[in-house]
Amino acid sequence: MRVGKERLDGFGGRHQGVVAMVNLKNLATELDDVLQGKEKPLLLVLDGVTDPHNLGACLRVANAAGAHAVIAPKDRAAGITPAVSKVASGAAEATPYLMVTNLARTLAELKERNIWIVGADERAEKTLHQADLPASIAWVLGAEGEGMRRLTRESCDFLVRIPMQGEVESLNVSVAAGVCLFESLRRRKG
Repeated sequence: MRVGKERLDGFGGRHQGVVAMVNLKNLATELDDVLQGKEKPLLLVLDGVTDPHNLGACLRVANAAGAHAVIAPKDRAAGITPAVSKVASGAAEATPYLMVTNLARTLAELKERNIWIVGADERAEKTLHQADLPASIAWVLGAEGEGMRRLTRESCDFLVRIPMQGEVESLNVSVAAGVCLFESLRRRKG
């Protein structure tokens, strides 16, 4: 239906001459809901990612790789904001984002469900290509600069590093998430 610009302006925010009415998808809000019926869960765990642009990009890459959820601690993470949603390009509304009170406890709970906890850390001995990656996996990545916290690192079943060929020493967390998640996807399909 066509309406005047004044009517569109009345909805608030910026628009480009178009307004749509949508029903939001009901996303899982609990770990049990996310894992129900999943034979080989693929999860992304973010420790200390507080930048909304990085979170949005991580949600986008997690969705593209088919990850079942992104998990982060409540106290050291960005929440879903308009900036996150914009960068995620729809993934924030399609990928469950679980903010947990105690990340170490959540990782222990994932282990009890036979999900391997694999951390990406530049100091790991094995590369991601050398490691025997399990089918049920929760990839753990830390914030740029700081990396994972000690307790989070100790909660991992093992650590791997992304092999770097050039002069740079590290990748943006969303790029690293993409490399890790898509390696799991490649192995599942291979």
